[in-house]
Amino acid sequence: QVQLVESGGGLVQPGGSLRLSCEASGTVFSINTMGWYRQAPGKQRELVAIITSGGSTNTADSVKGRFTISRDNAKNTVYLQMNSLKPEDTAVYYCNAEVQRRWGTSPLPYWGQGTQVTVSS
Repeated sequence: QVQLVESGGGLVQPGGSLRLSCEASGTVFSINTMGWYRQAPGKQRELVAIITSGGSTNTADSVKGRFTISRDNAKNTVYLQMNSLKPEDTAVYYCNAEVQRRWGTSPLPYWGQGTQVTVSS
């Protein structure tokens, strides 16, 4: 089994910052791409940012310049630093990881349970 556990969400005022963390645990041989997605009420889940095992990143235009994704491969952990938060960033944020559980097997996608981020005064 593989578990992704997110932390760091909460309530913040506009212009504030939050840092999300997501740690993969369980039977993990290697992790390819890790990423963050979000889903606001009444909307589809959307990509926020992804990062490869080599450190290449791709960030949604709506958060570019404000959000930064990073990872610690030794800790199987991905982070999302969110600055200059806006009310429209309010959503449930989900962690995603492509995990290879054993050598020679194909990586499979896993999701975290989600963490609520609310930006409001």
